[in-house]
Amino acid sequence: MKRFFNLLLTASLAAFTPLAPARSTPAASDATATVQNTMAQRMQACVICHGKEGRATNAGYFPRIAGKPEGYLFNQLKNFREGRRRNQAMSHLTQFMSDDYLRDIARYFSSLDLPYPPASAHKLSDRQRKTAEELVFKGAPDRQIPACVSCHGSHMAGRLPAVPGLVTLPADYLVGQLGAWRTGLRAAAAPDCMADIAQRLTDEEVSVVARWLSAQSLPTGTKPEVGPPQPLLAQCGSGNE
Repeated sequence: MKRFFNLLLTASLAAFTPLAPARSTPAASDATATVQNTMAQRMQACVICHGKEGRATNAGYFPRIAGKPEGYLFNQLKNFREGRRRNQAMSHLTQFMSDDYLRDIARYFSSLDLPYPPASAHKLSDRQRKTAEELVFKGAPDRQIPACVSCHGSHMAGRLPAVPGLVTLPADYLVGQLGAWRTGLRAAAAPDCMADIAQRLTDEEVSVVARWLSAQSLPTGTKPEVGPPQPLLAQCGSGNE
């Protein structure tokens, strides 16, 4: 694990340095001509965890970042930098980055239009599937739990300017993030609606919703929705920044 972390930091150090004009000497020009000084080249370090071009898959732990709203990605990079989200590698990489460069990174990944991974089997029982779909499409108003689609979009592909898509994210990642909200290891700008919602979900509901979302897929070209969310049962401080 230590060797992997060192490799990640080494590969990422140059990748996450703000863009500057490329320099070369006549003798070295041929050797350096193949290295492009672009955001695409610099973000190659991200594929170590997030998969080719940030597209990820619906298996494993690391989330897809390609195509997510720029506002959401920017908020999360700030959250890592400022300690509201905890991940050793991400916190280290972002600690000295300016808001402007974090915004450049967010803009780059939000602009990518890449295929979603194919649907996978969720292996839920009929009762579990019904529970997941009730929460996703209807919520549980009696417990102040809004439907997931009311904020994350009718196709669960996200909503502009800063609400992420959830479909196809790995089940382990979704369980981990909901668990982090429940235990205070993850936070967002106040009022932190997801922390409140996560506290109201049962352990089984977290598991079945995560497995159901991971097993879905979307057509290539599906974009985050435009427009305000439906009236919510909870107030969110970061989703509409």
